[in-house]
Amino acid sequence: MTKLVGTPTAPTSEGSFDQAYYASYAGVVAKTRISISLEQEQAVRIKRHAERAGMDVSAYLVHAATRQMAESEAIEEQFAGVDSLIAAAEAEAAALPGGREVAAGELTDSEQREVETALDLVYGAHQDGARPGHAA
Repeated sequence: MTKLVGTPTAPTSEGSFDQAYYASYAGVVAKTRISISLEQEQAVRIKRHAERAGMDVSAYLVHAATRQMAESEAIEEQFAGVDSLIAAAEAEAAALPGGREVAAGELTDSEQREVETALDLVYGAHQDGARPGHAA
């Protein structure tokens, strides 16, 4: 449901404006009502936090969601280069001719070292040279 609040007074001529028009602009932007379902405990906590922040629940949730979206967008932007490299590598791999999977025991020593190096980059190596969950 979209609801308009207030009636603005438009600027009277070029270069002049009604202060109240601009001051109340936020009050005349169409608002959309959404509903959410949550556990009672969550509702109580949200209300408590909103009150502590000096906001009503709607403003508090919009603020929290906006912050989360900004954080997610910043992370996506920060990792866009890596994501692009991964997508390119996946596309390149998809274009390779299919073959059978090779068991670790069938790899040459050089191939096995390449695999171990790649896995160490992903999972990290322990000081004893073993990855978490693998024997040294």
